Amino acid sequence: MKKTYKIEVDCANCANKMEEAANRTPGVKKATVNFMMLKMIVEFEEGQNPASVMKEVLKNCRKVEDDCEIYF
Repeated sequence: MKKTYKIEVDCANCANKMEEAANRTPGVKKATVNFMMLKMIVEFEEGQNPASVMKEVLKNCRKVEDDCEIYF
C-alpha cells in the first residue's frame, strides 16, 4: 500500500535525511521525499498498519531533523 503525506522541511538536504530515516524504519518498503512539492510518498510492507509505522517514521525523521513535520 502506498500513501502520500504532506511534510514541512526547510531544505533539500534535510529532505534527503528524512528520506533516509524513513527508509530505515521497520514497516516501510520504500519512502521518497519530494522537497519541491513538500510531500513524502511511503510504500508500506505487507500487513503493516500505516498509522503506527508513520509514528515511527516521524520519530526517526526528528532524530535527523528535529523541526520537521509530517501530516498524517
